[in-house]
Amino acid sequence: MDSDFLIPKDVESISSGWVFSVDKPMGWTSFDVVAKLRNTIKNRYGVRIKLGHAGTLDPLATGVLVICAGKATKKIESFVEAHKKYHAQITLGAKSKTYDSESEIIPTNITPPQFSTKIEKEIKSKFTGLISQKPPIYSAIRVNGERAYKHARKGNEIDMPLRQVNIHELIFLKTEEEKWEIEITCSKGTYIRSLANDIGEFLGCGGYLSSLIRTEVGSHTLKNSIALSECLKTFATI
Repeated sequence: MDSDFLIPKDVESISSGWVFSVDKPMGWTSFDVVAKLRNTIKNRYGVRIKLGHAGTLDPLATGVLVICAGKATKKIESFVEAHKKYHAQITLGAKSKTYDSESEIIPTNITPPQFSTKIEKEIKSKFTGLISQKPPIYSAIRVNGERAYKHARKGNEIDMPLRQVNIHELIFLKTEEEKWEIEITCSKGTYIRSLANDIGEFLGCGGYLSSLIRTEVGSHTLKNSIALSECLKTFATI
């Protein structure tokens, strides 16, 4: 967390345009964070300020969530377009219909291959650069006019459309037994859950995303992001 984090002391400074980043806590949706901040600002200043985030994080993910307030909401798209960096943990030898730990984990009973330079090269060759990726059915993408996750909850069979994304870099940090940790730098629209599932399929043993931290959105990093609890506490003391 950035110890030099400062909140504007008057509502005019916020409404004229303010951009900052919070470290989203686990279990919160990105909308939850925006709603909480919006209500906190309204309670503090007595004025409702326009607020938005620049790129959704799944509830189970933590890390950098860029918040734009007031006139700065016009800049949201520029942050959405910025590169993203993640620290992901993939658990091999099991699957999940949501591609993460939010749904039932189903063991495949297939032993993951031992990590090697050959496997690393093969994964990087297949999953870096411009790739076609199929988003999870449990996602907010609209299919036939309705959110995909609503189709999934109804048991509807739908074919998720492929999307082209750019994975700039994969760095393998830890590859012990069935839990692999990877640093991923990618473009907007990349589903790390899909990447985890696809790597598991490629290895023939299955895999799901067991942990995710977003560490960068453009120039906004985890180091200069403030914990949501600290941000709310700071509002209470100004």
